[in-house]
Amino acid sequence: MQNFYSSLSRLAAKSRLALMACALGASAVVLTGCFPVVATGVVAGALSVSDRRTTGAQTEDQAIELKAFNRFREQFKADNISLSVVSFNRIALITGYAPNANVKAEAARLVSGIDNVRSVLNEVIIGPVPSIRTYGTDTVLTTRVKASLLEAKDIQANVIKVITESNTVFLMGIVTEREAARAADIASRVSGVRRVVRAFEIITEAELSRIQLQTGGSNNTAPAAPAKPAPSSSAQPTSNQAAVTPTNDVGAVVTPIR
Repeated sequence: MQNFYSSLSRLAAKSRLALMACALGASAVVLTGCFPVVATGVVAGALSVSDRRTTGAQTEDQAIELKAFNRFREQFKADNISLSVVSFNRIALITGYAPNANVKAEAARLVSGIDNVRSVLNEVIIGPVPSIRTYGTDTVLTTRVKASLLEAKDIQANVIKVITESNTVFLMGIVTEREAARAADIASRVSGVRRVVRAFEIITEAELSRIQLQTGGSNNTAPAAPAKPAPSSSAQPTSNQAAVTPTNDVGAVVTPIR
């Protein structure tokens, strides 16, 4: 009987964690060693009406994340590998931990070969998989950054996706340069954040105004970008692979912590 109640307690704890992930609006595919987990954000889906991606692009992003998860699951079996993929408007961000540079490069190769992936930002850390406490800290930081963005009155917070890995905050979305700079500044001022990486897709103010006019308000949708690799890649992709872009190159900018 004691074992029965212990099992119920563990199940309840897992359920609370799953609900927390949904409440945070997370939409990511995570693989940790032999225990893969798929987390799909219910709140993120509910807010899709204010997403600047087209409905088609949102569907493609979900498919990219699922395909990446399946490829990682088939390729990597070791417990010392923890990988996560978030796709936004077909730009795939890979985070997590790998034991060596070969695994990191292989992860990028697998993702870049997925249909409709335009470019890949490979932010995998070479090192041991961290403790559960680190993951908990990252979850708290994501919540704080999202709350800070919501509190700001001069930015549309629900068009920005926030991902945190080892105190590094990644910001994704279709935004103007003004919005990108403002969001990065806000995130950089959150206590505990060590690094902010802007992985935005930048549009002009005129393009944003046109999007708002076409959709009849500020909750807007940008046209889907063509499926092509980003320029200035550090790797030479094959004909069916997207470019792999490091965060010190075109497509991502590191913001100093305030």
